[in-house]
Amino acid sequence: MPNASATTRRGLLQAGAAGALAATVPATARAQQSGPARGEPLRVGVMTDLSGPFAGAGSQPLFWGAEVAIELFNERGGVDGRPVQAVTADSQSRTETAINEAERLLGQERLEVITGIYSSAHAVPLAQRFEQARKVMWITSAISVAVLKVRNLRYVFRPTVHSDQYGEASVSFVHEHAQARLGMPPERVRLAAIYEDGPYGTGVAAAIEAQARSRNMPLVLKEGYSASAPDLSTLVTKLRRERPDVVLHTGYNPDITLFLRQAKAGGLRFRALIGHGAGHAQIDRLTETFGNDVNHIYNVDPVGTQMLDWSKLRPGVGDLARVFVERYQAKHRVRDLPAHASMGFNNTWVFLEHVLKPSVRRTGGLSADALREAALEVDIPVGGTIQGYGVKFVPPGNPMSGQNERSFPVVMQFEGGRGRVVWPTAIAGGPPVLPLPPSSPFALRS
Repeated sequence: MPNASATTRRGLLQAGAAGALAATVPATARAQQSGPARGEPLRVGVMTDLSGPFAGAGSQPLFWGAEVAIELFNERGGVDGRPVQAVTADSQSRTETAINEAERLLGQERLEVITGIYSSAHAVPLAQRFEQARKVMWITSAISVAVLKVRNLRYVFRPTVHSDQYGEASVSFVHEHAQARLGMPPERVRLAAIYEDGPYGTGVAAAIEAQARSRNMPLVLKEGYSASAPDLSTLVTKLRRERPDVVLHTGYNPDITLFLRQAKAGGLRFRALIGHGAGHAQIDRLTETFGNDVNHIYNVDPVGTQMLDWSKLRPGVGDLARVFVERYQAKHRVRDLPAHASMGFNNTWVFLEHVLKPSVRRTGGLSADALREAALEVDIPVGGTIQGYGVKFVPPGNPMSGQNERSFPVVMQFEGGRGRVVWPTAIAGGPPVLPLPPSSPFALRS
Protein backbone atom coordinates (compact mmCIF):
# COMPACT_ATOMS: atom_id res chain seq x y z
CA MET A 1 0.00 0.00 0.00
CA PRO A 2 1.31 3.52 -0.76
CA ASN A 3 2.03 5.79 2.15
CA ALA A 4 -0.19 8.68 3.16
CA SER A 5 1.86 11.32 1.37
CA ALA A 6 1.79 9.36 -1.90
CA THR A 7 -1.95 8.87 -1.62
CA THR A 8 -2.46 12.56 -0.91
CA ARG A 9 -0.29 13.50 -3.87
CA ARG A 10 -2.31 11.32 -6.24
CA GLY A 11 -5.57 12.73 -4.92
CA LEU A 12 -4.44 16.30 -5.44
CA LEU A 13 -3.25 15.53 -8.95
CA GLN A 14 -6.50 13.86 -9.87
CA ALA A 15 -8.34 16.90 -8.53
CA GLY A 16 -6.33 19.07 -10.90
CA ALA A 17 -4.51 21.01 -8.20
CA ALA A 18 -1.73 22.50 -10.29
CA GLY A 19 -0.25 24.24 -7.30
CA ALA A 20 0.06 20.96 -5.44
CA LEU A 21 1.82 19.37 -8.41
CA ALA A 22 4.34 22.16 -8.55
CA ALA A 23 5.02 21.59 -4.88
CA THR A 24 5.90 17.89 -5.06
CA VAL A 25 9.60 18.03 -5.82
CA PRO A 26 10.19 21.74 -5.17
CA ALA A 27 9.02 21.06 -1.62
CA THR A 28 12.04 18.81 -1.36
CA ALA A 29 14.24 21.59 -2.63
CA ARG A 30 12.77 23.95 -0.04
CA ALA A 31 13.47 21.42 2.68
CA GLN A 32 17.06 21.33 1.54
CA GLN A 33 17.57 24.97 2.51
CA SER A 34 18.42 23.79 6.03
CA GLY A 35 20.55 20.89 4.73
CA PRO A 36 24.12 20.77 3.45
CA ALA A 37 23.40 22.42 0.08
CA ARG A 38 23.47 26.21 0.03
CA GLY A 39 23.59 28.85 -2.65
CA GLU A 40 21.62 29.78 -5.74
CA PRO A 41 19.45 26.80 -6.87
CA LEU A 42 20.07 25.06 -10.17
CA ARG A 43 16.66 24.80 -11.81
CA VAL A 44 15.99 21.55 -13.69
CA GLY A 45 12.75 20.49 -15.35
CA VAL A 46 11.16 17.15 -14.48
CA MET A 47 8.24 16.19 -16.75
CA THR A 48 6.38 12.90 -16.40
CA ASP A 49 2.78 11.64 -16.52
CA LEU A 50 1.41 11.87 -13.00
CA SER A 51 -2.20 11.49 -14.12
CA GLY A 52 -3.98 9.58 -16.87
CA PRO A 53 -3.32 5.96 -17.90
CA PHE A 54 0.48 6.32 -18.16
CA ALA A 55 0.71 7.21 -14.48
CA GLY A 56 -0.16 3.66 -13.45
CA ALA A 57 1.94 2.13 -16.22
CA GLY A 58 5.24 3.28 -14.74
CA SER A 59 5.36 7.05 -14.92
CA GLN A 60 4.62 7.62 -11.23
CA PRO A 61 7.46 5.40 -9.96
CA LEU A 62 9.70 6.98 -12.61
CA PHE A 63 8.95 10.36 -11.04
CA TRP A 64 9.37 9.08 -7.49
CA GLY A 65 12.74 7.56 -8.36
CA ALA A 66 13.88 10.92 -9.75
CA GLU A 67 12.56 12.58 -6.60
CA VAL A 68 14.82 10.41 -4.43
CA ALA A 69 17.81 11.14 -6.69
CA ILE A 70 17.33 14.91 -6.32
CA GLU A 71 16.84 14.66 -2.56
CA LEU A 72 20.00 12.59 -2.12
CA PHE A 73 22.05 14.75 -4.48
CA ASN A 74 21.09 17.86 -2.51
CA GLU A 75 21.75 16.18 0.83
CA ARG A 76 25.25 15.43 -0.40
CA GLY A 77 25.89 19.08 -1.15
CA GLY A 78 24.43 19.57 -4.62
CA VAL A 79 27.03 21.27 -6.79
CA ASP A 80 29.43 22.87 -4.33
CA GLY A 81 26.59 24.01 -2.11
CA ARG A 82 24.08 24.83 -4.85
CA PRO A 83 20.96 22.64 -4.62
CA VAL A 84 18.96 21.36 -7.54
CA GLN A 85 15.43 22.75 -7.65
CA ALA A 86 13.06 20.65 -9.71
CA VAL A 87 10.46 22.52 -11.76
CA THR A 88 7.83 19.86 -12.35
CA ALA A 89 5.18 19.28 -15.00
CA ASP A 90 2.43 16.69 -15.45
CA SER A 91 1.94 15.81 -19.11
CA GLN A 92 -1.29 13.99 -18.13
CA SER A 93 -0.75 11.08 -20.57
CA ARG A 94 -1.57 13.42 -23.47
CA THR A 95 0.79 14.39 -26.28
CA GLU A 96 -0.68 17.88 -26.67
CA THR A 97 -0.33 18.51 -22.94
CA ALA A 98 3.28 17.32 -23.02
CA ILE A 99 4.06 19.74 -25.84
CA ASN A 100 2.32 22.62 -24.06
CA GLU A 101 4.09 21.88 -20.78
CA ALA A 102 7.45 21.70 -22.54
CA GLU A 103 6.75 25.09 -24.10
CA ARG A 104 5.92 26.47 -20.65
CA LEU A 105 9.07 25.08 -19.06
CA LEU A 106 11.31 26.29 -21.86
CA GLY A 107 9.55 29.61 -22.39
CA GLN A 108 8.00 30.93 -19.18
CA GLU A 109 10.32 29.06 -16.81
CA ARG A 110 13.36 29.62 -19.08
CA LEU A 111 14.87 26.23 -18.32
CA GLU A 112 17.97 24.88 -20.05
CA VAL A 113 17.16 21.20 -19.49
CA ILE A 114 14.11 19.00 -18.95
CA THR A 115 14.43 15.45 -17.67
CA GLY A 116 11.89 12.63 -17.49
CA ILE A 117 9.64 12.03 -20.54
CA TYR A 118 7.91 8.70 -19.96
CA SER A 119 6.05 8.16 -23.22
CA SER A 120 7.59 7.64 -26.65
CA ALA A 121 4.46 9.17 -28.18
CA HIS A 122 5.46 12.39 -26.40
CA ALA A 123 9.20 12.06 -26.95
CA VAL A 124 9.06 11.82 -30.75
CA PRO A 125 7.53 15.29 -31.34
CA LEU A 126 9.24 16.83 -28.30
CA ALA A 127 12.70 15.87 -29.52
CA GLN A 128 12.42 18.17 -32.55
CA ARG A 129 11.16 21.02 -30.38
CA PHE A 130 14.15 20.74 -28.05
CA GLU A 131 16.52 20.54 -30.98
CA GLN A 132 15.09 23.71 -32.47
CA ALA A 133 15.29 25.50 -29.12
CA ARG A 134 18.82 24.17 -28.48
CA LYS A 135 17.83 23.03 -25.02
CA VAL A 136 18.68 19.65 -23.48
CA MET A 137 16.08 16.89 -23.36
CA TRP A 138 17.23 14.10 -21.00
CA ILE A 139 15.00 11.06 -21.52
CA THR A 140 14.74 8.70 -18.56
CA SER A 141 12.15 6.31 -19.98
CA ALA A 142 10.73 6.72 -23.53
CA ILE A 143 12.30 3.83 -25.45
CA SER A 144 11.10 4.01 -29.07
CA VAL A 145 13.96 3.86 -31.54
CA ALA A 146 12.04 6.45 -33.58
CA VAL A 147 12.86 9.13 -30.98
CA LEU A 148 16.49 9.26 -32.12
CA LYS A 149 17.09 7.12 -35.18
CA VAL A 150 18.41 8.95 -38.24
CA ARG A 151 17.41 12.36 -36.81
CA ASN A 152 20.96 13.53 -36.00
CA LEU A 153 19.81 15.19 -32.79
CA ARG A 154 22.43 17.07 -30.77
CA TYR A 155 20.54 18.12 -27.64
CA VAL A 156 18.55 14.95 -26.93
CA PHE A 157 20.09 12.21 -24.77
CA ARG A 158 18.71 8.86 -23.68
CA PRO A 159 20.75 6.97 -21.05
CA THR A 160 18.27 4.09 -20.95
CA VAL A 161 17.60 1.31 -23.46
CA HIS A 162 15.79 1.52 -26.82
CA SER A 163 13.05 -0.55 -28.41
CA ASP A 164 15.28 -2.63 -30.70
CA GLN A 165 17.00 -3.99 -27.60
CA TYR A 166 13.65 -5.10 -26.16
CA GLY A 167 12.85 -7.19 -29.21
CA GLU A 168 16.33 -8.67 -29.28
CA ALA A 169 16.16 -9.64 -25.60
CA SER A 170 12.78 -11.36 -25.70
CA VAL A 171 13.40 -13.33 -28.91
CA SER A 172 16.93 -14.26 -27.80
CA PHE A 173 15.53 -15.55 -24.51
CA VAL A 174 12.99 -17.79 -26.25
CA HIS A 175 15.55 -18.99 -28.79
CA GLU A 176 18.03 -19.90 -26.05
CA HIS A 177 15.55 -21.92 -23.97
CA ALA A 178 13.32 -23.43 -26.67
CA GLN A 179 14.88 -26.86 -26.92
CA ALA A 180 15.71 -27.42 -23.26
CA ARG A 181 12.55 -25.93 -21.73
CA LEU A 182 9.87 -26.25 -24.40
CA GLY A 183 11.13 -29.46 -25.98
CA MET A 184 11.15 -28.08 -29.51
CA PRO A 185 13.73 -26.47 -31.79
CA PRO A 186 13.50 -22.65 -31.94
CA GLU A 187 12.33 -22.82 -35.56
CA ARG A 188 9.11 -24.52 -34.42
CA VAL A 189 8.22 -22.11 -31.63
CA ARG A 190 5.23 -20.06 -32.76
CA LEU A 191 5.48 -16.39 -31.75
CA ALA A 192 2.77 -13.72 -31.72
CA ALA A 193 3.45 -10.00 -31.26
CA ILE A 194 0.60 -7.79 -30.03
CA TYR A 195 1.17 -4.14 -29.23
CA GLU A 196 -0.28 -0.70 -28.65
CA ASP A 197 -0.03 1.13 -31.95
CA GLY A 198 1.96 4.20 -30.85
CA PRO A 199 5.73 4.67 -31.40
CA TYR A 200 6.51 2.59 -28.31
CA GLY A 201 4.56 -0.49 -29.30
CA THR A 202 5.29 -0.36 -33.02
CA GLY A 203 9.00 0.05 -32.33
CA VAL A 204 9.18 -3.04 -30.12
CA ALA A 205 6.99 -5.07 -32.48
CA ALA A 206 9.19 -4.19 -35.47
CA ALA A 207 12.25 -5.31 -33.52
CA ILE A 208 10.53 -8.58 -32.57
CA GLU A 209 9.66 -9.22 -36.21
CA ALA A 210 13.22 -8.54 -37.36
CA GLN A 211 14.72 -10.74 -34.65
CA ALA A 212 12.31 -13.60 -35.36
CA ARG A 213 13.09 -13.42 -39.07
CA SER A 214 16.84 -13.46 -38.45
CA ARG A 215 16.45 -16.62 -36.34
CA ASN A 216 13.95 -18.30 -38.69
CA MET A 217 11.30 -18.37 -35.97
CA PRO A 218 7.67 -18.18 -37.16
CA LEU A 219 5.76 -15.03 -36.23
CA VAL A 220 2.18 -16.22 -36.69
CA LEU A 221 0.53 -12.92 -35.74
CA LYS A 222 1.69 -9.30 -35.55
CA GLU A 223 -1.17 -6.95 -34.68
CA GLY A 224 -1.51 -3.53 -33.10
CA TYR A 225 -4.41 -1.94 -31.26
CA SER A 226 -5.23 1.41 -29.67
CA ALA A 227 -4.10 1.65 -26.05
CA SER A 228 -7.51 3.18 -25.29
CA ALA A 229 -9.48 0.40 -27.01
CA PRO A 230 -12.56 -0.59 -24.95
CA ASP A 231 -12.57 -4.19 -26.22
CA LEU A 232 -9.78 -6.58 -27.25
CA SER A 233 -11.90 -9.71 -27.69
CA THR A 234 -11.31 -9.77 -31.46
CA LEU A 235 -7.56 -9.81 -30.82
CA VAL A 236 -8.01 -12.66 -28.34
CA THR A 237 -10.00 -14.59 -30.98
CA LYS A 238 -7.22 -14.13 -33.54
CA LEU A 239 -4.66 -15.38 -31.05
CA ARG A 240 -6.76 -18.45 -30.25
CA ARG A 241 -6.97 -19.22 -33.97
CA GLU A 242 -3.20 -18.92 -34.48
CA ARG A 243 -2.29 -20.87 -31.30
CA PRO A 244 1.07 -19.19 -30.53
CA ASP A 245 3.42 -20.81 -28.06
CA VAL A 246 4.71 -17.43 -26.87
CA VAL A 247 2.79 -14.15 -26.79
CA LEU A 248 4.99 -11.06 -26.85
CA HIS A 249 2.96 -8.11 -25.60
CA THR A 250 3.82 -4.41 -25.57
CA GLY A 251 1.27 -2.21 -23.81
CA TYR A 252 0.49 0.32 -21.12
CA ASN A 253 -2.34 0.09 -18.62
CA PRO A 254 -5.35 -0.43 -18.56
CA ASP A 255 -4.97 -2.14 -21.96
CA ILE A 256 -2.84 -4.90 -20.40
CA THR A 257 -5.46 -5.46 -17.72
CA LEU A 258 -8.20 -5.59 -20.36
CA PHE A 259 -6.24 -8.07 -22.46
CA LEU A 260 -5.53 -10.41 -19.54
CA ARG A 261 -9.17 -10.36 -18.42
CA GLN A 262 -10.50 -11.11 -21.88
CA ALA A 263 -7.76 -13.68 -22.59
CA LYS A 264 -8.71 -15.62 -19.46
CA ALA A 265 -12.43 -15.36 -20.17
CA GLY A 266 -11.90 -16.34 -23.80
CA GLY A 267 -9.83 -19.40 -23.00
CA LEU A 268 -6.59 -18.19 -24.59
CA ARG A 269 -3.69 -20.48 -23.71
CA PHE A 270 0.04 -20.22 -24.34
CA ARG A 271 3.36 -21.46 -23.01
CA ALA A 272 4.72 -18.04 -22.07
CA LEU A 273 3.72 -14.38 -21.99
CA ILE A 274 6.54 -11.85 -22.32
CA GLY A 275 5.81 -8.17 -21.70
CA HIS A 276 8.00 -5.26 -22.69
CA GLY A 277 8.13 -2.58 -20.01
CA ALA A 278 5.44 -0.02 -19.16
CA GLY A 279 2.37 -1.77 -17.72
CA HIS A 280 4.08 -5.16 -17.54
CA ALA A 281 6.67 -3.68 -15.20
CA GLN A 282 4.00 -2.74 -12.64
CA ILE A 283 3.74 -6.19 -11.12
CA ASP A 284 2.31 -4.82 -7.87
CA ARG A 285 -0.71 -3.47 -9.75
CA LEU A 286 -1.12 -6.62 -11.83
CA THR A 287 -0.89 -8.82 -8.74
CA GLU A 288 -3.41 -6.63 -6.94
CA THR A 289 -5.84 -7.18 -9.82
CA PHE A 290 -5.14 -10.79 -10.84
CA GLY A 291 -3.45 -12.40 -7.84
CA ASN A 292 -1.56 -15.58 -8.67
CA ASP A 293 -2.88 -15.59 -12.22
CA VAL A 294 0.07 -13.38 -13.24
CA ASN A 295 2.68 -15.62 -11.65
CA HIS A 296 5.49 -16.56 -14.07
CA ILE A 297 4.81 -13.90 -16.68
CA TYR A 298 7.92 -12.14 -17.98
CA ASN A 299 8.96 -8.55 -18.50
CA VAL A 300 11.80 -7.08 -20.55
CA ASP A 301 13.18 -3.87 -19.08
CA PRO A 302 16.25 -2.29 -17.56
CA VAL A 303 16.70 -4.23 -14.35
CA GLY A 304 15.29 -3.17 -11.00
CA THR A 305 18.48 -2.64 -9.01
CA GLN A 306 17.31 -4.82 -6.11
CA MET A 307 17.56 -7.85 -8.44
CA LEU A 308 21.32 -7.40 -8.95
CA ASP A 309 24.25 -8.65 -6.90
CA TRP A 310 25.53 -5.26 -5.78
CA SER A 311 28.93 -6.68 -4.88
CA LYS A 312 29.59 -7.14 -8.60
CA LEU A 313 29.04 -3.45 -9.41
CA ARG A 314 31.80 -0.85 -9.43
CA PRO A 315 33.04 0.39 -6.04
CA GLY A 316 30.48 2.60 -4.30
CA VAL A 317 27.64 1.83 -6.72
CA GLY A 318 26.17 -0.90 -4.52
CA ASP A 319 26.13 1.47 -1.55
CA LEU A 320 24.26 4.04 -3.65
CA ALA A 321 21.78 1.39 -4.76
CA ARG A 322 21.17 0.32 -1.16
CA VAL A 323 20.46 3.89 -0.02
CA PHE A 324 18.06 4.39 -2.90
CA VAL A 325 16.14 1.15 -2.29
CA GLU A 326 15.84 1.75 1.45
CA ARG A 327 14.64 5.31 0.97
CA TYR A 328 12.16 4.44 -1.77
CA GLN A 329 10.72 1.56 0.25
CA ALA A 330 10.35 3.79 3.30
CA LYS A 331 8.60 6.50 1.28
CA HIS A 332 6.21 4.29 -0.66
CA ARG A 333 5.94 1.14 1.44
CA VAL A 334 6.57 -1.31 -1.37
CA ARG A 335 8.26 -4.66 -1.00
CA ASP A 336 9.66 -4.98 -4.52
CA LEU A 337 10.50 -1.80 -6.43
CA PRO A 338 9.11 -1.50 -9.97
CA ALA A 339 11.79 -1.23 -12.65
CA HIS A 340 10.67 2.32 -13.44
CA ALA A 341 11.68 3.42 -9.94
CA SER A 342 15.25 2.33 -10.62
CA MET A 343 15.10 3.94 -14.06
CA GLY A 344 13.93 7.24 -12.61
CA PHE A 345 16.63 7.30 -9.94
CA ASN A 346 19.47 5.93 -12.06
CA ASN A 347 19.02 8.08 -15.14
CA THR A 348 18.43 11.21 -13.07
CA TRP A 349 21.49 10.46 -10.92
CA VAL A 350 23.67 10.03 -14.02
CA PHE A 351 22.55 13.44 -15.19
CA LEU A 352 23.08 15.16 -11.84
CA GLU A 353 26.42 13.61 -10.94
CA HIS A 354 28.04 13.13 -14.35
CA VAL A 355 26.58 15.92 -16.48
CA LEU A 356 25.19 18.75 -14.35
CA LYS A 357 27.96 18.79 -11.74
CA PRO A 358 30.97 18.91 -14.11
CA SER A 359 29.17 21.34 -16.41
CA VAL A 360 28.38 23.84 -13.65
CA ARG A 361 31.85 23.51 -12.17
CA ARG A 362 33.42 24.19 -15.53
CA THR A 363 31.30 27.18 -16.52
CA GLY A 364 29.95 28.53 -13.24
CA GLY A 365 26.44 28.56 -14.68
CA LEU A 366 23.77 26.38 -16.20
CA SER A 367 23.59 26.37 -20.00
CA ALA A 368 22.32 23.80 -22.48
CA ASP A 369 25.48 23.94 -24.58
CA ALA A 370 27.70 23.25 -21.57
CA LEU A 371 25.40 20.40 -20.49
CA ARG A 372 25.55 18.96 -23.99
CA GLU A 373 29.34 19.02 -24.01
CA ALA A 374 29.46 17.35 -20.60
CA ALA A 375 27.02 14.65 -21.70
CA LEU A 376 29.17 13.74 -24.68
CA GLU A 377 32.15 13.32 -22.32
CA VAL A 378 30.38 10.86 -19.99
CA ASP A 379 32.29 7.56 -19.91
CA ILE A 380 30.87 5.22 -17.25
CA PRO A 381 32.02 1.59 -17.56
CA VAL A 382 29.66 -1.37 -17.38
CA GLY A 383 28.80 -1.93 -13.72
CA GLY A 384 29.09 1.77 -13.01
CA THR A 385 25.37 2.46 -12.50
CA ILE A 386 22.78 0.95 -10.17
CA GLN A 387 21.18 -0.83 -13.14
CA GLY A 388 24.40 -2.53 -14.13
CA TYR A 389 25.00 -0.91 -17.48
CA GLY A 390 27.53 1.79 -18.33
CA VAL A 391 26.97 5.11 -20.09
CA LYS A 392 28.59 6.38 -23.28
CA PHE A 393 26.53 8.39 -25.74
CA VAL A 394 26.63 7.90 -29.49
CA PRO A 395 28.06 11.17 -30.89
CA PRO A 396 26.43 13.39 -33.55
CA GLY A 397 26.73 12.23 -37.11
CA ASN A 398 25.67 8.66 -36.30
CA PRO A 399 22.21 7.12 -36.91
CA MET A 400 21.53 6.80 -33.15
CA SER A 401 23.21 9.96 -31.91
CA GLY A 402 22.26 10.67 -28.30
CA GLN A 403 21.63 7.01 -27.42
CA ASN A 404 23.57 5.34 -24.61
CA GLU A 405 25.51 2.62 -26.42
CA ARG A 406 26.25 0.73 -23.17
CA SER A 407 22.65 0.25 -22.01
CA PHE A 408 20.97 -3.15 -21.98
CA PRO A 409 17.69 -4.69 -20.74
CA VAL A 410 17.15 -7.99 -18.97
CA VAL A 411 14.34 -10.54 -18.98
CA MET A 412 12.79 -10.91 -15.54
CA GLN A 413 10.10 -13.30 -14.31
CA PHE A 414 7.57 -12.63 -11.57
CA GLU A 415 6.17 -14.83 -8.86
CA GLY A 416 4.26 -13.74 -5.78
CA GLY A 417 4.62 -10.10 -6.85
CA ARG A 418 8.42 -10.25 -6.92
CA GLY A 419 10.79 -10.40 -9.88
CA ARG A 420 14.09 -12.11 -10.61
CA VAL A 421 16.42 -11.95 -13.59
CA VAL A 422 16.30 -15.01 -15.86
CA TRP A 423 18.23 -13.61 -18.86
CA PRO A 424 21.05 -12.98 -19.73
CA THR A 425 21.93 -16.34 -18.26
CA ALA A 426 25.31 -15.03 -17.04
CA ILE A 427 23.58 -12.80 -14.46
CA ALA A 428 20.36 -14.79 -13.97
CA GLY A 429 19.12 -15.53 -10.48
CA GLY A 430 18.14 -19.03 -11.58
CA PRO A 431 16.47 -20.83 -14.49
CA PRO A 432 13.10 -19.65 -15.81
CA VAL A 433 9.81 -21.39 -15.10
CA LEU A 434 9.04 -22.34 -18.70
CA PRO A 435 6.49 -23.33 -19.91
CA LEU A 436 3.75 -21.98 -17.66
CA PRO A 437 2.93 -24.56 -14.97
CA PRO A 438 -0.47 -26.32 -15.04
CA SER A 439 -1.61 -24.14 -12.11
CA SER A 440 -1.71 -21.09 -14.41
CA PRO A 441 -5.09 -20.31 -16.00
CA PHE A 442 -3.18 -19.37 -19.17
CA ALA A 443 -1.13 -22.59 -19.42
CA LEU A 444 -1.34 -24.35 -22.76
CA ARG A 445 -2.70 -27.87 -22.38
CA SER A 446 -0.97 -30.16 -24.85
